[in-house]
Amino acid sequence: MKKNTAVRLLGLLLVFLTVLPFYTRAEAPSKSPSKILQVDLQENINSYTWLLIQKSLLQATEEDFDAMLIHMNTYGGEVLFADSIRSAILDAPLPVWVFIDNNAASAGALISIACDSIYMRTGATIGASTVVDQTGAAAQDKVQSYMRGIIRATAEAQGKVTRIEKGDTVEVWRRDPRIAEAMVDPDIHIEAIIDTGKVLTFTANEALKHGYCDGVAESVDAVLSQQVGLDDYEVTVFEMAAVDKLKGRLMGSALRAILIMIIVAGIWF
Repeated sequence: MKKNTAVRLLGLLLVFLTVLPFYTRAEAPSKSPSKILQVDLQENINSYTWLLIQKSLLQATEEDFDAMLIHMNTYGGEVLFADSIRSAILDAPLPVWVFIDNNAASAGALISIACDSIYMRTGATIGASTVVDQTGAAAQDKVQSYMRGIIRATAEAQGKVTRIEKGDTVEVWRRDPRIAEAMVDPDIHIEAIIDTGKVLTFTANEALKHGYCDGVAESVDAVLSQQVGLDDYEVTVFEMAAVDKLKGRLMGSALRAILIMIIVAGIWF
């Protein structure tokens, strides 16, 4: 009797062990795709683009996106709004990446340096962040000094990494603040990178070599799959509400100046 009971128990155990792997595979939850919010920043930096980044970061946070990718092509813009954008990116609770699709000049370079990862298209450039006035002439040194400090601090915010040099473990800046400053100040000399009298601009390969690019790719999909290494992802392209678009345009400095002129003219006459 005891022998029969033992045989039955052994048989039940064998059946359980045979079925368990199939049951486990059936019940294992499938990994959901990474949620990426894409933001197209394809114009000069101004009040509209500041609102664009502000609203997109809000959506990315509230809707639990895994990361935000800025698809950038800009020649620069207003320092005030560029500084606000870079501060928002540095304080963002989720990773913010940038894909430079041709240009990240001036204010665009500052914003890119604030991002957690920088990716560039072949032929793209980043740099030339000297502040200029309405006529295109370099702004006074007081303004340049502040811009040098902002861009240097932004590079420092990316922290340091360790690497092996000549058998020793050393700490180096992930993005060298001196290089960032050379994008503003023509008086900076960095051996084998930039001579005095020139403002620094990197090509994609130069940026990759000197720590200002994390990978070269030809499309958003290539950035996410080849460079970031995502196997499964969903990209949502951010669309700003019509009322926010209008608000962003009305906040523009040119329109503000026109409105002030109209008001003054109305008072005068």
